[in-house]
Amino acid sequence: MKMSKLLLTIIIVLATFFAPAFAQFPTGGASTPKALPGTAGDTTPKGTSKITGSIVDSTSSKGIEFVSVALYNKGNGQAIDGTVADEKGKFALTKVAAGDYKVMVSFIGYANKTIDNITLAKGQELDLGTITLASNTKTLNEVTVTGQAALIEEKVDRLVYNAEKDITAKGGDATDILRKVPLLTVDLDGNVSLRGSQNIRVLINNKPSTIIANSVADALKQIPADQIKSVEVITSPSAKYDAEGSGGIINIITKKNSLQGLNLNVDAGVGNRGSMLSLNGGYRKGKAGFTIGGFGRGMYNTITKTSLEQSSTVENVTTVTRQTGDGSSRGLFGNYNLGFDYDLAKNQSLTAGVKYGVRNFSNQQDLMTRLMKTGSSDVITNRDVDAKNLSGTVDVNLDYLHTFKPQQEWSVSTLYSRNDLTNDFDANLLNGGNELTSRQRNLNKSINQEYTFQSDYQTPIKKNQLLEFGGKGIFREVKSAYSFLIAEPTGDFRPETDQPAGDLTYHQNIAAGYTSYTYTTKKRYTIKGGLRYEHTFIDASTNEGTVGVGNYGVLVPSVNASKTFKGTTVKLAYNRRIQRPGLQQLNPNFNSANPQNISVGNPELRPELTNNFELGLSKNIKKTFINATFFGRVTNNAISQVRAPSDTLAGSIVTTFENIGKQHAYGTNLFANIAATSKINFGIFANAFYTTLTGQTIGQNGKAQEIKNDGFNVSGGVFSQATFKNGWGAQAFGFMQGNQVQLQGMQGGFGFYTIGVKKEFANKKGSVGLAAENFLSKRFRMHTELNSIQFNQVNDIYMYNRGVRLTFTYKIGKMTMDAPKKKAKSVNNDDVKSDGSGGQQSGGTTGGGSTPR
Repeated sequence: MKMSKLLLTIIIVLATFFAPAFAQFPTGGASTPKALPGTAGDTTPKGTSKITGSIVDSTSSKGIEFVSVALYNKGNGQAIDGTVADEKGKFALTKVAAGDYKVMVSFIGYANKTIDNITLAKGQELDLGTITLASNTKTLNEVTVTGQAALIEEKVDRLVYNAEKDITAKGGDATDILRKVPLLTVDLDGNVSLRGSQNIRVLINNKPSTIIANSVADALKQIPADQIKSVEVITSPSAKYDAEGSGGIINIITKKNSLQGLNLNVDAGVGNRGSMLSLNGGYRKGKAGFTIGGFGRGMYNTITKTSLEQSSTVENVTTVTRQTGDGSSRGLFGNYNLGFDYDLAKNQSLTAGVKYGVRNFSNQQDLMTRLMKTGSSDVITNRDVDAKNLSGTVDVNLDYLHTFKPQQEWSVSTLYSRNDLTNDFDANLLNGGNELTSRQRNLNKSINQEYTFQSDYQTPIKKNQLLEFGGKGIFREVKSAYSFLIAEPTGDFRPETDQPAGDLTYHQNIAAGYTSYTYTTKKRYTIKGGLRYEHTFIDASTNEGTVGVGNYGVLVPSVNASKTFKGTTVKLAYNRRIQRPGLQQLNPNFNSANPQNISVGNPELRPELTNNFELGLSKNIKKTFINATFFGRVTNNAISQVRAPSDTLAGSIVTTFENIGKQHAYGTNLFANIAATSKINFGIFANAFYTTLTGQTIGQNGKAQEIKNDGFNVSGGVFSQATFKNGWGAQAFGFMQGNQVQLQGMQGGFGFYTIGVKKEFANKKGSVGLAAENFLSKRFRMHTELNSIQFNQVNDIYMYNRGVRLTFTYKIGKMTMDAPKKKAKSVNNDDVKSDGSGGQQSGGTTGGGSTPR
């Protein structure tokens, strides 16, 4: 049986090795792509003249690849010929007849540019020189404008937040950046949602990483904000992406450089809640380049206070629980990398890299609990909990790319990832007189490792079509061992018989294949459709025996269509996505760090399927860019939390997971960016959707009972940035999240705001910045109310996150510009479901393990 699984995986993946054969006999015609889609007719007048040029971004001065260049007859406006720019932005129109022409240059995400009054003599070679294109996310003047790039851009398939323009981010982490990205919501614990869904995939430089495996919220704390170049939000991924992530994909792009020479960047920051130090260097000479870097961040002085009141009824006995908590957390996070790239030939490149991440996070919390049980006297207990979350992550990749001509390429990518995770807690139990009565310990160690191999090929067909196909194999193994120990005040720890030790072994192998087809009409309608098939093989077992999950396959279609007319772009999209459960949801470890809120996973969870629909409109109105997106999301067999009172522990609520839910969401995202001047812009964004949640809970009679909840979720924010003379700059941001609907209640909203100033010096080699956040309020409160037939719960979490940071940056080294090269593609494992936990739940801390990816 195992041999047949492996054989099927290898057949699907290795089928793509035939791709190079297509490269020898492409159907796209000549070695240089001819007419731009929809601009050239079947018959083009031939001549001996030639037009050349180079196209660059108006802000970065870097070449823009695959820009459309169309040649029109000036007299009658008829399209004569066309081409696309190569990876350096260069283009050539050959065999052009003598005459009068105009050239139109266009590319999605940029304003069109027309060059008139071109007169071409017979045999003439005309060089149009450097042609600059400006982003169409704000209206810029022709050529002469040298304003800054937009903070937020909308592209054909994604929204891009240019974090390197965020001067308030230095000294923070990735969480601080993601809070400012339209479409995303980040709560006070760092849990990330896209349009209200936490079922998302987070990539780093287009790659997955086991750093994300256990918890997205914890992983984001390891990434310094000032190392992030941009954040891409992909709401409708094509078939080329893994099918995982029903809500969409977030791709975090870190800063790189393609310069010749030696450089070293030093970044440092110190604040009242955290400090950081980063050293990143690179050396490039000719065909070879090396990068090495490391950064560390310390988090401290982070205080959390909680209050919990709940009542539960078991066998007609009601228990009322009141609990207060005082906690603090601290952590050290590090990330180190070594990279190498080499140009094997003009059209071939090799990339390799090693990354290591470390997390040392601890959370200390003192809980005081009063239990009031029917027919019994009150019981007061104190509990001091010390939870540790430690991990070491390593990623090793080797990637190869062969570019035959623009848009025709073949790539092979490999990746090995491993994450060793320790997630333990120790608890001291004290009586009402604050005397130690007993001790508890929960040990949970996990290892998550995976091997990935993929191959992709794409080729143009004729002048207006593109074909893509590829295959992928992922081989995962997750092991999680857990035990629960108890001890007298001075005795040794011994196993708890009511919570026996155990382990989970989870093998998950995935074989995938896809094909995608893009077609552009003469009237510039673009349609992209694709199919992806993924077959998942699961072999899971606990110490009690084999878990009956079973294998499953899923066919994932996707369709994207767009049309631009009169300055308005319209997009339509549909896709189907799969969401596999994560180990925090599978792990049978009985996590009772807070005995009033216990969590335990379900190893028999199956994946959930989601259908997504999207309609987007964007338009430039003078200096204002407006985008409106309307979406629908329908999920069946959803993985839902099921909460019920414990049968054995009075006053305790036990949370587990089941495939019992239905989730429907319909809403809109609105965004506007106004360029007041070339130096000042501001914007506003809002997200609103109506959601319906259906699931099950346990009724008074012990039988399952269907429950339902619905309501609106609303959030929004404003931002502004400005640059002044002598290297000064300023920025402000504010965000407000309304109440969020949950299956068994409602989670309260919160607010967040920050302002910052920056001063550059030494010809922009160095800078000093000062940023402050939430400085007008001492704390924020997150108020949650949960209810069912058997219990009611009110929980308040108070976050003391007023902060100020002083940052410093300096660049050492003399660099010369190197034309940007298209490097080897890399592995994308977009198929995991994290529970999104930031390490805290309902008034207590959590244990848990890593997530199989």
